[in-house]
Amino acid sequence: MNRTPAWWPQLRNAILGIMSLIACSSAPPEAPPVVGEGIRIFFIGNSLTYVNDVPGMLQALADSAGDERLAVASLALPNYALIDHWTDGIAQREIARGGWGWVVLQQGWTPPGIYRDTLRLATRNFAAEIAKVGARTALYQTWPPSDRPGEFAGSIESYEVAAADVGGVVFPVARAWLATWERDPSIVLYSDGLHASVAGSYLAALVMYARILGRTPIGLPSAIRTRSGVIMRVEPAVARILQDAAASVTVEPSAR
Repeated sequence: MNRTPAWWPQLRNAILGIMSLIACSSAPPEAPPVVGEGIRIFFIGNSLTYVNDVPGMLQALADSAGDERLAVASLALPNYALIDHWTDGIAQREIARGGWGWVVLQQGWTPPGIYRDTLRLATRNFAAEIAKVGARTALYQTWPPSDRPGEFAGSIESYEVAAADVGGVVFPVARAWLATWERDPSIVLYSDGLHASVAGSYLAALVMYARILGRTPIGLPSAIRTRSGVIMRVEPAVARILQDAAASVTVEPSAR
């Protein structure tokens, strides 16, 4: 007669537990919720998008100005480059759902070389899918770490080249950071040497507001409330400088 070893039930339960964890971790994530109504904007990126909720700040700026409403959704994962999102395949499925006005692509600072090459490849791949649903491709141009100021020029160029490849729009946030420091070098745009402070994220949202809605960001409020109820505040004097810097890289001088 076969006898079950005494240790078998414990081993079996451990195996079943591991299999359950694997099944849960491999289950496809839920679709990112779309918040609000109006022009639908889908953000694909990493922590430089979700820290301080840049999509929510953009939406709040439009709300506060009484402009056309914006609906936002975000698929942003820690340490992800765009090629990682492409490999996952989740972003493509969300794009294919359609109804988007804009799809915003973002990764970290991108120097020339292989990083620029993969940015261009991923942008071309995504742009083809974005075009199928009639949306516009935009690139959220990010900044290098605070200890790599010499990388601004190369990273800025990488985003501009990638956008030009597909006839896309650049949100020139890194250029706006430099324009801010030209006006006041003391303004703190970093929070930890990589991520933006609230002022840095507010500046990013100002640039996006100007490019998406075709309006000057000058005169927008310095304190905004996101749809989630979070209040973001920038000192009014600093906000005026940030607005002027954002306008300088997005708006024709006659329209400021």
